[in-house]
Amino acid sequence: MARVDLNLLVALDALLEENSVTAAADRLSLSPPAMSRTLARIRRATGDDILVRTGRTMVPTPRAVELREETRDLVRRATAVLTPVRRLDLAGLNRHFTVRGHDALLAALAAPLIARVGATAPNIHLSLLAESSADRPDLARGQVDLEIGADEPGRPEISSEVVGTDRIVLTLRRGHPLAKGRVGLDKLVRMTFVTVSRRGRLHNAIDDALAERGLRRRVIASLPTSAAALDVVSRSDAVAVVAERVCRPASARLGLVTRRLPLELPPTQVVLTWHHRHDSDPAHAWLRGQVRDVLREATDGTAKGRSTTGRPRGSA
Repeated sequence: MARVDLNLLVALDALLEENSVTAAADRLSLSPPAMSRTLARIRRATGDDILVRTGRTMVPTPRAVELREETRDLVRRATAVLTPVRRLDLAGLNRHFTVRGHDALLAALAAPLIARVGATAPNIHLSLLAESSADRPDLARGQVDLEIGADEPGRPEISSEVVGTDRIVLTLRRGHPLAKGRVGLDKLVRMTFVTVSRRGRLHNAIDDALAERGLRRRVIASLPTSAAALDVVSRSDAVAVVAERVCRPASARLGLVTRRLPLELPPTQVVLTWHHRHDSDPAHAWLRGQVRDVLREATDGTAKGRSTTGRPRGSA
């Protein structure tokens, strides 16, 4: 029986995920020359080039695309077999976790999560980061442990769980000329809006819903966070559309009022995402549980229990 080097499977998994010798080497803590030599061994073993250069990037061959899912599954199963089942010692656990997310969700999460972790696992350290303006594979590269947002992932190696939903509402200052009474479409299109977008977008689902009715609203600016948008709303006649429950504390501090939108819009989801390599990590699973519990309390929690592991999802 021929001997099979299982390390080649791990390297192949990294190469097919990163489509880069350098990035795969960084992920596996190897030098690029060492990873290049490993790729050469994989090519000899499979009889296929696996990755080929196209301009300044590398792309997988058709055979590599066929192998991607099978390789990922084999590595995951081998990791599970070779990982001992152990009891999690929270009091003695010394670990640093990085959590990135939407600012309103982090604001709802931060204080209760820090209190929970401090009371149960005092040697765990947390870094809470704002969302990036660009989509970066930081979960895959191990730079972020857990992300919190509204979108389910589109990459099969990213696991996710929908932990709740929140209603979208209109927010405006208490003395706003249009704050009294119900807000209809006629009143809505007379308002001046600021949007919340980490990418600086001025157009969103509200504009699409209005366009279906032959209407347009006036958007004067986009801001990267809900907190910044609500601050502008509190000091002007601009209005914003935000998630009701997670933004309620900030709105209350600023003396803002909310009104229902005269549009049928789906509620926004609260989604946890992480790399599948952490699926069976007891410490990571414990942290996910703490985050899940806090966010369910901050939202309606109607979607609790719906999760995916390495399953493709569409994302906006």
